[in-house]
Amino acid sequence: MSKRDAYVQKLQAQLDEWNAQIDRFKAAADKAEADARIEYHNQLDRLKKEQAEAQEKLDQLQKAGETAWDDLKAGVESAWKDMEDAMKKATSRFE
Repeated sequence: MSKRDAYVQKLQAQLDEWNAQIDRFKAAADKAEADARIEYHNQLDRLKKEQAEAQEKLDQLQKAGETAWDDLKAGVESAWKDMEDAMKKATSRFE
C-alpha cells in the first residue's frame, strides 16, 4: 500500500466517523424543542457544508497521481482542520 493510499484510508475512516456523529446529532435535533431544533438544524447545515468540502478534497486526493498528492495534501489538511473545529463546536452544543 502506498503512502497516499494509507493516508486516504485514514482520512476516509475519520470522515465516516464524523458522518455517523452527524447522524446522531440530527436525531438529537429532531427530538429537541422547537427553538432549539432551529439552532441545531442550523448547526447541522454548517457541519454538512464542512463535511462536503472535506469529502471533495478527499475525492481530489484519491484521484491525484502519486506525484501530485503531496501538492493537494495541504488543502486536504486545511479542510480537515475546519471540519474538526466544526465538529468540536457541534459536540459542545449537542451534548
